[in-house]
Amino acid sequence: MIETKGPVHRPGDDEYDARRTGYNLALDHRPALVVSAADTADVIAAVRYAAEHGLAVAVRATGHGISVPTDGQLVIDTAALDEVTVDPAARTATVGAGVRWRQVLDAAAPHGLAPLSGSNPDVGAVGYTLGGGIGLLGRRHGFAADHVRRLEVVTADGRLVETGPGTEPDLFWALRGGKDNFGIVTAMEIDLVPCTGLYGGGLYYPAESAAAALHGWAEWSRTVPEELATSAQLISYPDIDAVPEPIRGRYAVVLRVAWSGPAEQGEDWVRPLRAFGTPLLDTVRELPFTEAGTIHHEPPFAHPAYDRNTALREFTGATADAVLELAGPDADSPLIVEFRLQGGAYSREPAVPNAVGGRDAGYLAFSTSMIGPVPLDGLRTAHAALHERLRPWSTGGALANFFGLDDADPAVVRTAYPEPVHRRLTELKTVYDPGNLFRLNFNIPPAG
Repeated sequence: MIETKGPVHRPGDDEYDARRTGYNLALDHRPALVVSAADTADVIAAVRYAAEHGLAVAVRATGHGISVPTDGQLVIDTAALDEVTVDPAARTATVGAGVRWRQVLDAAAPHGLAPLSGSNPDVGAVGYTLGGGIGLLGRRHGFAADHVRRLEVVTADGRLVETGPGTEPDLFWALRGGKDNFGIVTAMEIDLVPCTGLYGGGLYYPAESAAAALHGWAEWSRTVPEELATSAQLISYPDIDAVPEPIRGRYAVVLRVAWSGPAEQGEDWVRPLRAFGTPLLDTVRELPFTEAGTIHHEPPFAHPAYDRNTALREFTGATADAVLELAGPDADSPLIVEFRLQGGAYSREPAVPNAVGGRDAGYLAFSTSMIGPVPLDGLRTAHAALHERLRPWSTGGALANFFGLDDADPAVVRTAYPEPVHRRLTELKTVYDPGNLFRLNFNIPPAG
């Protein structure tokens, strides 16, 4: 019997369904046990129990990270480990495993500081960071993982280990980029950066302006400074009340911007994007950093989704033509496709090296679809055709935090890392998790 302060949920218990579910409802998880950890001691007890009883371990904080079926295994729910502490003098935050970025944003803002959070403030801070972390300040400051100072982690042998540049440095290197393959991180200390607001939002161009907007953005994006994060999305909005009226039921090319310098300079940089026609909707404005999530306004609710991603060296006019053919307004495509500008600080090695891959990417191509209106096999075919078409501009890699349903194959996981990095990760997996206890993920198996 497992003994914990927090409740243990089994099939048939009242809270079991709420605790087993991930953000992607395409996976119907049926674990044998869900341990809702009340503290770090509960995480240790759950890991030791799993090891003793031959169960694999998955971790769930917000549900965004559960990536493969957990049937018959053990899930550790860390949502209750939700404490945030900000040290304004040191410009750091200490964040528990269950914390969402929204909590860190709110805690840092009164001090004029901000975390290197993502486009969606409801995502868990720890899981996002361990996978690298691409956000609205990343071109200026790098991956979120580049700014981790310390991690507390429960390893496969049930030990609580504090890692940092001078303590267990190999484990510290592997955790930052290797995701949840080396243990369950219960807390992390991260850098905060001075930032109170952005000049940002989206320009939503209609179908008739799609080609001009995407081609214009491609050319413009090659000229912008590191203070500017930007993406282009091709999307057909559903005709539902949750969608703003100007874009409801409409196709749009959405040009998103987030400028972290003086607002008047941001206006100058955004002005060329306004020349592609009359947008259906223009949300670009000055906004506090606590409202950064409104730029991408990603769905706050769980849903069944199919995702793919490809790292690109460049995004040219020919790239735009290829994308418009497969996902443009005349394609009748089920795809939502986004291209995020990378480069800048993402391409530079951090002061303390880590295992994050994708530093050679100029752009990230990410496609997603809701499963249901189109069957899963049809979505697989559509996404595969798009990413195959993007191959001439591909680096051959992908980014770990954007993997989807079909990416748990170790051969696919390898694409997120340069070969020497992946080899070292497998060697360190042999040291820290030789039995591959932490395998219910985008798995990095032990060497051999």
